[in-house]
Amino acid sequence: MNTILIAIVLANVLFSFKGFNDLSFFRKYEFHIASIRAGEQIRMFSSAFLHADLMHLAFNMYTLYIFSPVVFGYLGDFSFLMIYIISLFSGSLLTLYFHKNDYNYRAIGASGAVTGVLYAAILMQPDMGLYLFFIPIAIPAYLFGIGYLLYSIYGMKAKNDNIGHTAHFGGAIGGFAYTLLREPSLLTENPFMVGLLLIPIVILFVMEKTGKL
Repeated sequence: MNTILIAIVLANVLFSFKGFNDLSFFRKYEFHIASIRAGEQIRMFSSAFLHADLMHLAFNMYTLYIFSPVVFGYLGDFSFLMIYIISLFSGSLLTLYFHKNDYNYRAIGASGAVTGVLYAAILMQPDMGLYLFFIPIAIPAYLFGIGYLLYSIYGMKAKNDNIGHTAHFGGAIGGFAYTLLREPSLLTENPFMVGLLLIPIVILFVMEKTGKL
């Protein structure tokens, strides 16, 4: 396993376990709109290393483990780290933007950063097959990526669960944007796929602009 990946997983595990056993620590570093707007911007970073429970932590770290080799293989160690950090912050920024007036809004988890890595991997290798939830047929990665973001839009609009859909979407935007900046040749080599993966992002901002969210 790559050293950078090990360091990220270890940081998530240690920080999360501290939060599991120390509620005051958890509350101090979680994403909380009122606290962030009062000047505690560190929460926009620290909250991405906290998780609700062991299952939440394990799912995020497993997803990161599955998709990280593609990013490491195509873009290298530095770009992987940049995608993780940029996606973390873009997830937090989009969450802050959409929930800025909901002072009680709280969120935790590495999902934004992980989704950024996932979307970057899909952009680099859109035809890889993914097996999900015991489905015996491989789903093309680009279809999964588009479907995942469309579901995130639905979740943002429905607001009927405790999943941080906005952070997921923001993370995907970060991973998508950095990958294109790092590898602009994708725009000429596979413009159709880039356009397909851009569709959910365009839909989100059109819906936001027209008041549909």
